[in-house]
Amino acid sequence: MNATPRPAVIVLAAGQGKRFLGAGHKLEQALGDSTVLGRTLALALASQLRVVVVCSEPLAAGVRGSVAARDVVVLSPERAAQGMGRSIAAGVEAAADASGWLILPGDMPLLRPDTLRRVAARLDTDPVVFAQYRGRRGHPVGFSQELYSELIALQGDEGARRLLARYAAHPVDVDDPGVLLDVDTVDDLARAKATDSQPGALL
Repeated sequence: MNATPRPAVIVLAAGQGKRFLGAGHKLEQALGDSTVLGRTLALALASQLRVVVVCSEPLAAGVRGSVAARDVVVLSPERAAQGMGRSIAAGVEAAADASGWLILPGDMPLLRPDTLRRVAARLDTDPVVFAQYRGRRGHPVGFSQELYSELIALQGDEGARRLLARYAAHPVDVDDPGVLLDVDTVDDLARAKATDSQPGALL
């Protein structure tokens, strides 16, 4: 007997991270006893949802140490250059049998696993949902199976904004400030490190 399909988490890790002006790729920066991407993957896996990672070749070896090989989608530099939309499409297509998809940037290392589960559960009733903390919109953004054909057609740097503009998106209120913190800059990384060593610093 086949298990009931569940939403999958699509971790986006194929971007160049051009706003990060420190040494090396932002996703490979140390955070605690891991890296920014390593921590994001760990929390995604802890949600017990299927995790698909869309990444570049330089990051693939490290990702394969955490995620099943079938769930690692490696984009060529040319495909990665087509923008976030291409990454989302590739991840959704790789998990076509899921009941929905949570789009999670690879630079969200402080988000809580339960937040992913709560957003995933909301896809049972709403086609587009997002995590919200104290009235502020954050990640992940979730899409139900009915939007599959539109998701796999995405291209460009706008990501899924076109879908968010077309469909009413419903907030899922969570007590998780980590939904707001992505590591785009050196200052963001410093803030993540400070918060990691002092829980509650984002409050």
